[in-house]
Amino acid sequence: MLRGVRDSLVVVVPLTAAAALLPFAYSNELLLFNFIVFLVLAQGVNVIYGFTGYLPFGYVGFFGTGAYGFSLAVIHLHLFPLVALGLGAAAAVLLALLLTPLFRLSGAYFAIASFAAAFAVYEVVSNPHLDAITKGPYGISLSQIYNPQLSYGVAVVILAVTLGVTVYLKNSRFGLSLRSIRDDSLSAAMAGVNVVRARTLAWLISALIAGLIGGVFAWYVSVFYPETVFGAEFSVFAIVFALFGGVATVSGPVLGVIFLYGIYNVIGISAPQYFQLIYGLLIMGLVLFLPGGVVPLLRRWGIDVP
Repeated sequence: MLRGVRDSLVVVVPLTAAAALLPFAYSNELLLFNFIVFLVLAQGVNVIYGFTGYLPFGYVGFFGTGAYGFSLAVIHLHLFPLVALGLGAAAAVLLALLLTPLFRLSGAYFAIASFAAAFAVYEVVSNPHLDAITKGPYGISLSQIYNPQLSYGVAVVILAVTLGVTVYLKNSRFGLSLRSIRDDSLSAAMAGVNVVRARTLAWLISALIAGLIGGVFAWYVSVFYPETVFGAEFSVFAIVFALFGGVATVSGPVLGVIFLYGIYNVIGISAPQYFQLIYGLLIMGLVLFLPGGVVPLLRRWGIDVP
């Protein structure tokens, strides 16, 4: 309990306050919003991969489903955005339920299968024959509810809740049972852990997180295309950020996003012609020399990082 309070005071409260206050001091709110999106997605990957060991290459499927669930609820049902967010998140959770048979796979097979599932969802929503429902490949316009200030504020709330979920998983018995599944599912089952239920719950929580921030993303940008919200970079970046910082921690994905996404934007502005080369070499070096992430390294140096 005390460790959870400490983790919240060290990570959740300062980060949430910074996300809420920075728009008053920094004019590029879109960049700050993107930071929040990746902070949430990296923690969502952390929930399923860091605590259970299942790597979801297709994690963007939940993000895109949340964005489309939200958008179609606004367009066809004329719901208030906050209510539509709930439907978008519910759509992502429903997709996760449909994909629970993927847990029969493991390792690279699970990762590839999840990516294929996300691609299948993309093909459905971008199908021109379904344009009356999904708008097909022609894009979504939500200009009638465009409100960047309110949607940004909701994103900050989702960030705080997501960080709180990670704090809970890190310090609770449920989180301990998930880590035991990650390390050895057979031994966890023999110790009394309901592996199927615990793993499925973590999967649904992870999908809920992505679905919520996907809906807020659609609300904030208001105009987007299927390839925007189903772009593989959302999954890849979220996974890389989480791995760089250190999974199964609270601060690891946060450090990964702040450092790597910060560098991503600096290189993109200062040296765009060398962007892919520099960033690719940087990622390769980090994987080779920091395979466990930054947080374990800091702990070895005697720095107590949550």
